[in-house]
Amino acid sequence: MSENLSRKARKQTKSKKESGSTKPKKSKKGLVKKLAIALLIMGAVVILAGGITAFAIMRDAPELDREMLQLSQVPQLLDSSDEEFGSIETGETRRSADISDVPDVLKDAVVSIEDVRFYDHFGVDLRRVGGAVLANISNGFGSEGASTITQQVVKNLFFDFDKTITRKLQEQYLAVKLEQQLSKDQILELYLNAIYFSDGRYGVVEAANYYFSKELNELTIEDAALLAGIPQRPNAHNPITNPEQAEARRNVVIDQMVRYEKITAEEGEAAKAVPVADQLDITDRGGNEYQSYIDQVFTEVEEIEGIEWNDIYSGGLKIYTNLDQDLQSHVERVMQTDEFVQFPDEAFQAGITLMDTETGQVRAIGGMRGEAEVQMGFNFATNANRQAGSTSKPIFAYGPAIEQNQWSTGHVIEDEEYFYADNETPVRNFSRTFRGPVSMREALRDSLNVPAVKALDEAGIDAAGDFASGIGIPVDTVQQSYALGSNTVSSYEMAGAYAAFGNGGTYNEPHTVRKIEFPDGQVIEVTPEPEVAMQDYTAFMISDMLKDVLTDGTGTRAAVSGVPIAGKTGSSNFDSETRERLNLSPDANVIPDAWFVGYSTDLTAAVWTGYSNNSDGVIDRDNNEHHISQNLFQSVMEYAHEGLDTADFSQPDSVVAVEVERTTGLLPSEFTPSSEITTEFFVRGTEPTQVSEEFEIDVEPELTGLNADYEEETTSIFASWDFPDELRSDYSFRLEVGTNGSFQEIDTSKDLQYRLTGAEPGVTYTISVTVVSDEDGSEPSSLSVDVTVPEEEPEEEELNEELNEENMEENNEEVPENEGNQNEENQGNEEENPGNTNEPGAGNPGGGNGGGAGNGGSDGGSGNGGNENTPPEETPPPEDEGNASTSDTNEDPEASTSDANNSNVSTSSQNNSNNSTNNE
Repeated sequence: MSENLSRKARKQTKSKKESGSTKPKKSKKGLVKKLAIALLIMGAVVILAGGITAFAIMRDAPELDREMLQLSQVPQLLDSSDEEFGSIETGETRRSADISDVPDVLKDAVVSIEDVRFYDHFGVDLRRVGGAVLANISNGFGSEGASTITQQVVKNLFFDFDKTITRKLQEQYLAVKLEQQLSKDQILELYLNAIYFSDGRYGVVEAANYYFSKELNELTIEDAALLAGIPQRPNAHNPITNPEQAEARRNVVIDQMVRYEKITAEEGEAAKAVPVADQLDITDRGGNEYQSYIDQVFTEVEEIEGIEWNDIYSGGLKIYTNLDQDLQSHVERVMQTDEFVQFPDEAFQAGITLMDTETGQVRAIGGMRGEAEVQMGFNFATNANRQAGSTSKPIFAYGPAIEQNQWSTGHVIEDEEYFYADNETPVRNFSRTFRGPVSMREALRDSLNVPAVKALDEAGIDAAGDFASGIGIPVDTVQQSYALGSNTVSSYEMAGAYAAFGNGGTYNEPHTVRKIEFPDGQVIEVTPEPEVAMQDYTAFMISDMLKDVLTDGTGTRAAVSGVPIAGKTGSSNFDSETRERLNLSPDANVIPDAWFVGYSTDLTAAVWTGYSNNSDGVIDRDNNEHHISQNLFQSVMEYAHEGLDTADFSQPDSVVAVEVERTTGLLPSEFTPSSEITTEFFVRGTEPTQVSEEFEIDVEPELTGLNADYEEETTSIFASWDFPDELRSDYSFRLEVGTNGSFQEIDTSKDLQYRLTGAEPGVTYTISVTVVSDEDGSEPSSLSVDVTVPEEEPEEEELNEELNEENMEENNEEVPENEGNQNEENQGNEEENPGNTNEPGAGNPGGGNGGGAGNGGSDGGSGNGGNENTPPEETPPPEDEGNASTSDTNEDPEASTSDANNSNVSTSSQNNSNNSTNNE
């Protein structure tokens, strides 16, 4: 029983649990229902609020006015002094077309690229709106537009630059209203007659006539596509000034026409095969002296994020520029006349950019040569990308080398045979020679190629690319040849890059526009921010070296008197294939491009010269046509600096000047010639400490040229000697004087001469000079010389009487056999043994008498020549005895002779005798 109850109890318990578990489920369903109701209520409130907001927004939207649909406001241009100088309209350039006159090919081209569902939507393309919403969520509001052609018409006529959600909603609302009031053809007609096609041309009628000299019904597929592609960015897609960009945009339009089956694929390919240049037929560009500048103004405005073409060309903008009207007029005079420069022909072209060195504000632009009234071509200052030649050396070679490796201006580079990275292609200098070790200053001044490539290699490809990019030079992949200017660049870009050197290393992007003001008073400041691109020592060293180019280098024709200017020449070359194609001989001294780019602390100018195409002409170096770029630069900069007190480039504290040896870059030694010593600049802390050994001479401390003379007037002996000047500071000279083999030290000094006073007659003095090292006392060299002081001579009459008496006595004497001449002082009287014998004789050391020819021997002693009486015949002495007596008189006749010859002393002292001597 208890077991059954127990079972019942369990069932009841289970039932209760099941019953209890269902109660929460019923409660949850009720909560979801309540939440759903709440959300619906909230949604209704939001919708109602949105509707009310939308109603308020739409209520504030402008009223559609059919009269306003025919009007637009062109921009106003103001110069650097806020004075108006022009607008994009010059005269009547508006002619409207009826939609019935617009060919289908043009309508198809415009609709395909601007609003492919134009004929299907009601003024707003919801699919485009969805895509734009996603883009704006990802990139921020305003990053991508979804405007239809209808919206563009509304925006062009009713709204300012404001890109708020409110304005977009109003724009969409009015677009829907406009679609309700006008047909699609009427809306398209308004659009085609209002859009801007660059160069002051509004509407398709003017554009067709201007670019192709055609009426609308004459347009081809490629013509229609070209026109349809321009309005997105009119100046950037201008087929005259930017043919490559215009052709790329045209081909996008053609592809769209094929995609939406407006034309066949074959028709599309045929249209794309036509070069843009072949499409153009321009008779009048309608330009003026400001046209080149105006072109760049609108190119820059088009690049401002968020500003659309209708804002620029129909929104009544005030565009404040940096133009200097006076400088612009002068640049045009220099370009268009022969007043300043003699141009070789009318086809010769040039591009000039003149800008403020410190701010980057562009003051003037010379876009092309040709009469201003019919100027209708390429802007060679801003759009021509030509090989820069050696003007790239500071940018890709020496600038990076200083920045990366802290090279000094005197850094020595070996100008020698050198190859590019392939180890096959040689780097050649223009002269086809090498100069050995040269400083960086010399290499840049004289535009040597090998050192430039070496400098780029030392800095590194990546560093060179980063350096160039930092000063506005477009870089993809840097090549070694960029050091020599194989890269392409415009005058506009080069001016900006060089100005950074003149501005202490701070780069300012070149710009023509300062600010933009909208009709409602809204102002946009568009001046670029300065960027520190390099160290101040890099900028200063490059500037200081480039000054030498104008004073002593390749750019002397560009110099402006009284103005410190730094600059660089540059030229490109034809490769062998181009020479062959142009039928140029290998020896033809012609080039395609010639540059000069330079700057002061006030202004920077970049000048390119050449021809539009190689088929139009080439620059003839033999006729000095490559110097025209320098002449243009000089003419512009001289005028631009009138009235300016232009400062020189200031040496920063990071730089020190040091005198170094030119060919080594080391400190000069005492042996360095003054012509080899120069002052160079170093980054502080990297100055050289090592002294050069380049010019040291391995000189032996050898004494030479010891010479001594007896001076009768002062009764003194004057001695002098020679010793290498470069060693004198390390050595002294010990002087000793001796007689009869006994020496006495007189003095030790650094003098090269000595005077012995009080010399006694008849005494032979030996003067000895010994070189003594100041460092270790060694004696590497010595010399000595003998000087005999003559005897005092008796009076002439007394001497003659004594000699006559003596001769008479000797003649009367009987001479013993074999003893006649031994030890006799006057052996020269012997007729059989005259004084001129080669045997050494004892001779009379004094002065003999008479005119006899006897000589006392070859030892320099002068025997008595005898008197005028004829001596008696005598038997000559035996040979052995005579020799013995003679040899006793002079132990070393050769040495004596040698000493006498070296010092010129013995001879001079003996010449006091009336006898002739052996030395004469």
